[in-house]
Amino acid sequence: MKKEKVCVVGLGYVGLPLAVQAALRGYEVYGLDRDESKIKKINSGKSPIKEEFLHDNLSKVDIHATTDESIIKKCDIVLVCVPTPIDEKFFPDLGPVKGAVEMIIKNFKKGQLIVIESTINPGVCEEIIEPIFAQSGLKVGRDYEMAHCPERIDPGNKKWNVTNLPRVVGSFTKKGLNQAKKFYESIIDGEICAMNSIREAEATKIIENSFRDVNIAFVNELAKSFDKMGIDLVSVIKGASSKFSFMPHWPSCGVGGHCIPVDPYYLIERAKLSGFDHEFLKIARKINNSMPEYTVELLQDALNKVKLPLNGTTIGVLGLSYKANVDDLRETPALKIIDKIEEHGGKVLKFDPYFPEMSDAKTIETILKKSDAIVVVTNHKEFVEIKPEIFKKARIQVIVDGKNCLDKEAIEKLKIVYKGIGR
Repeated sequence: MKKEKVCVVGLGYVGLPLAVQAALRGYEVYGLDRDESKIKKINSGKSPIKEEFLHDNLSKVDIHATTDESIIKKCDIVLVCVPTPIDEKFFPDLGPVKGAVEMIIKNFKKGQLIVIESTINPGVCEEIIEPIFAQSGLKVGRDYEMAHCPERIDPGNKKWNVTNLPRVVGSFTKKGLNQAKKFYESIIDGEICAMNSIREAEATKIIENSFRDVNIAFVNELAKSFDKMGIDLVSVIKGASSKFSFMPHWPSCGVGGHCIPVDPYYLIERAKLSGFDHEFLKIARKINNSMPEYTVELLQDALNKVKLPLNGTTIGVLGLSYKANVDDLRETPALKIIDKIEEHGGKVLKFDPYFPEMSDAKTIETILKKSDAIVVVTNHKEFVEIKPEIFKKARIQVIVDGKNCLDKEAIEKLKIVYKGIGR
């Protein structure tokens, strides 16, 4: 039986793995993106993203990647995987989603199933996306079906990826729900949970990441408190984890990625339109947004102990990516930390093995030799594996461990000033 043709709009961290997985399961897949260099790489079997699943599988399938939006006309299923960023005032920017929808309408094929994977706040499909179709004379349930299946992806996770992560789907109609559920069941081994409405599906993704954000804010605030009281929060969390009902979250120099620091704002702003003020979520965002500045404050305090001013001192920043062992700069706290150090007159030397073009040296050793102090922003394995003696040999006087990933005791034994987040 011939498989339907699938078009994936947006070939980034979400769209490209999804396109590859659909192709692996026998679908004829087209990929649409504006980045011509990305298209060229994909069509040559090379991944523009450093990701194990893509490295292992992209060359095995034939993804017809293009910048030509007319390929939408050929497809039975259209998956919208464009980004949904927030602006400098934390307002959701739905421009990319609207642009993708308008592109679909220009190249519409009757009977298409259109699935929005982009993260959106509850009500967007009903209040914004469906009306755009309606203005063009297209009626959901008659001319096309629409569903929402919020993207779930965890870059660098070797256990959970696009092949097995459970998903949720919601739709305007029962037919659309069944079609979407059937499609995802055909490409994903994880459970596909059908929601009662498309709005419920939209809300699912938002609360998943707001839950994480709130709990991380809790431990980040504890980090500030316990630092004042001389209590090692990491040790305390390990102790608390001995209780069956405790769910550990860990403090750090900041929250990054496209989901956790972004999604709560979608709910905050949408709830305002319905007359509700999410005070708790706003406080959590405020706390987590404060962590890069707090990390620089720890650096200043640690430098004071060795009688060094931040102004004029060379600081080596290890890590630019928001997460260990991936090349992802989305909402990374590293850039904010660097800005804060430079605001205080510190001289920054950057190093990240996943971003050689942004690094100020080719090796970790070179950065260490040129630096007076180190701030670890990303817990890449290359940094975690540095032996404390290497820091001592390079005459590093201060280490601020933004991910609590180094051996505190061993470093302090070498008479290096160590500051972790909450330790």
